[in-house]
Amino acid sequence: MSKRIKILIAGIMVLVTIISKAHAQHNSEHVSARARVILDNDYAGDPDGLFQLVHHLLSPSVEIRGIIGSHLRSGDGFDSSDETATHAVSNIKEVLQLMGMKDKYAVYQGSNVALTSAKKPIESVAAKAIVKEAMRSDVETPLYVVCGGGLTEIASAYLMEPRISERLTLIWIGGSEYADLATSPPGYTTLEYNTGIDLKAVQVIFNQSDIPLWQVPRNAYRQTLMSYSELKLRVETQGPIGKYLADKIYALMDKVERYNIRIGETYIMGDNPLVLLTALQSSFEADPSSSFFVMKQAPNVNDEGLYEVNHKGRFIRVYNQLDNRLMFSDFYSKLQLYNLK
Repeated sequence: MSKRIKILIAGIMVLVTIISKAHAQHNSEHVSARARVILDNDYAGDPDGLFQLVHHLLSPSVEIRGIIGSHLRSGDGFDSSDETATHAVSNIKEVLQLMGMKDKYAVYQGSNVALTSAKKPIESVAAKAIVKEAMRSDVETPLYVVCGGGLTEIASAYLMEPRISERLTLIWIGGSEYADLATSPPGYTTLEYNTGIDLKAVQVIFNQSDIPLWQVPRNAYRQTLMSYSELKLRVETQGPIGKYLADKIYALMDKVERYNIRIGETYIMGDNPLVLLTALQSSFEADPSSSFFVMKQAPNVNDEGLYEVNHKGRFIRVYNQLDNRLMFSDFYSKLQLYNLK
């Protein structure tokens, strides 16, 4: 290859980089926040929560009013310690540091333990932060509390101040399938994973509260499959944060392999719907219009974590089909734009 051609190719690559960076800046200039979100997840657990965190951090249409690190179930395989909420906060701060966002957002630690009673809250700084944000009178944008794990903090917030139910919408990734909507997966557990983190908290939200609820149960969040090839080509290649996220999945794959468990070539990114249903709402008549839900009366949740008919239950949204095309395309594009800055 001649020297002239090499110079020409180098010039084109520089021009492409300049145009891409200009496009990245242009992309965020025309988007402003139109909703508030409080992110609550077990960020020391399943790595999918960290993907959701990064996705939300890169979404300019939502104003993040707090990030909560919440606890796992006692003896959880992801983190078997008794300080899982503490470790979740450490992971949040690690992500913020890696993305150059240190001290940009308020980070709160939730309780390290579940509720022991459906009547008594745990007055953590995280639960207090939810109450404070919900009870603000100086802002009109809608508030979403989005939970990708247990419901300890939002349940405690409700028990502390029931009036928050009039001032926010809860979006929860969790709960087993509804028999009239979907069948359970092979080898399923009766007690769905996120329900089992804090069953008492789930009972507070379903059986006692009137909080507006958008639920993404197990059959829906299991739709959110990222392939291994996508992880390699569209996540790992996107700078330090992309490699950080990919490495979390690789480490998990290596860990379960030692127990002769093979997870194949997909991974469930079950918490990213929290971004889809908030940041990626329709332009006009804002709503998650590309995903489908049914309105159901909230069931009572019994002590086994199963649904029981409640003819007096408030109506809740139960999502049964998610727009994975929009969700994943947006995630990959935002990672790429961020990496070009």
